[in-house]
Amino acid sequence: MAEETKPKKGFLGALKDIVYGMSSHEMTRHAVRTRASMEHLFILITMGDLLGIPILPPYYSLRLLPYVTPQISSWKRRMLRERDVTDVLG
Repeated sequence: MAEETKPKKGFLGALKDIVYGMSSHEMTRHAVRTRASMEHLFILITMGDLLGIPILPPYYSLRLLPYVTPQISSWKRRMLRERDVTDVLG
């Protein structure tokens, strides 16, 4: 078996990483956080009846169930988790 070798970055690769970190790393983190909160809101609207918050009629919730099923357990854990002031800061 041949070993896989990582190419060394060199000066230009390191410079590229530095420029990325200085310019767009924060925007990328914000975009990922925004996407997660939108998915969280979507699941809350569609499957809120699992927590006792019926927002959509059950017909539409059942139609969306196959798409949401893989995320339900982690979503319920996030919803029912105790929150702290420091959660907002991170």
